[in-house]
Amino acid sequence: MGTIKNEVVLKSVALMTGVPSEAKVYPSDKKGIRFHFNGKEVEATIDNVVSTEHCTVIGNSEVKIMLIEHFMAACAICKIDSLDIYLSHFELPILGGGSKEWVEAFKNAGIESPDNKKYSVKEGVWYLNGKTHLVVLPSENLNVTYGVNFKHNELKNRWVSLNMEKLEEIIEARTFGYLNELEMLQKAGYGRGASLENTLGLTNDGYTAELKSEFEPVKHKILDLIGDFYLAGCNILNFKGEIIVKEAGHTVHTLTAKMLKDKLIMEA
Repeated sequence: MGTIKNEVVLKSVALMTGVPSEAKVYPSDKKGIRFHFNGKEVEATIDNVVSTEHCTVIGNSEVKIMLIEHFMAACAICKIDSLDIYLSHFELPILGGGSKEWVEAFKNAGIESPDNKKYSVKEGVWYLNGKTHLVVLPSENLNVTYGVNFKHNELKNRWVSLNMEKLEEIIEARTFGYLNELEMLQKAGYGRGASLENTLGLTNDGYTAELKSEFEPVKHKILDLIGDFYLAGCNILNFKGEIIVKEAGHTVHTLTAKMLKDKLIMEA
């Protein structure tokens, strides 16, 4: 079981609610990633996903935890599968908008017994719905390609592949959205913690901040995919398969991950 050697504490505003949020992360000798809030607990599994509107939310009859995908991606990247997280708010802190701060904190805390198990599939798993698709196919190697078609000059019919040699570009890629939709989202109760530090705004002819790397928004979609798939026990970075995604989001990620869960094969 992969866990951390020492406690990690990080805090910032929460992206959706705009409320200050603190997360205290503790090592665990019990397999599973569990979130605790107000004395209630929910495990981060695909079967506990209760909403995918704007972010991935897990929950049960007692508690719901919002925006877990960046944290789960950091766990996958660091090969951690055993933690207890105690939250001051039901939404995780957004920090810098990606997974970089979590990954750095885990590495600084020390990682014990990282989970290096390799997985594959014998048959394909897919979700197809009009222009949207997510396909997972058997392959001897890992290949992940993500396509978007946004209303933006640089992001029309744009495809980006996961490059393990440039994984840092995925880790640091910030969450994003159309700048002209922010006011509407905030009135609906979302994006109230968005800032130039944690969110990349898409404008008619560019961005609200300098990109950390080329096509950063598409790389953030890959980061979301890593986090969402990890809920099903599939660490994409330890996976042998071809993953092709087009114009998808958290809903499609989690639906496909749920189908994939029972078809994963542990490599000898």
